[in-house]
Amino acid sequence: MKSTTFAVHTGSRETVLDITRQCEQFARESADGGDGLLNVFVPHATAGVAILELGSGSDPDLLTVLSQLLPDDDVWRHAHGSRGHGRSHVLPAFVPPSVTVPVIAGRLALGTWQSIAVVDLNVDNPDRQVRLSYVS
Repeated sequence: MKSTTFAVHTGSRETVLDITRQCEQFARESADGGDGLLNVFVPHATAGVAILELGSGSDPDLLTVLSQLLPDDDVWRHAHGSRGHGRSHVLPAFVPPSVTVPVIAGRLALGTWQSIAVVDLNVDNPDRQVRLSYVS
């Protein structure tokens, strides 16, 4: 297995951050033209990884759905941090902290419009790590 980590800064607002380029580069270098699996993992209790179309309105739509499903209010028992912080701890049940993508001939086998993104609702922690692991 080959593995690496890289840092991302998600900022001070809820975000869907495209990390496809970093994933493609690592898969290309690790696979050396071969086949395998790339696992993308965020080791955080308040972030997730999603595969979806980005840049077409889907990213803000995802944030809208998450805000409706997980409202930013004071109903959460997990109540430290900013208002509604508890919802960030529930997020990984809906947007899991990892995804696995096939790698074929050194390239991610994503669909035409698919991208890989970190989904982060936690405005209290804008600095995240992403672990990429490749297995052939």
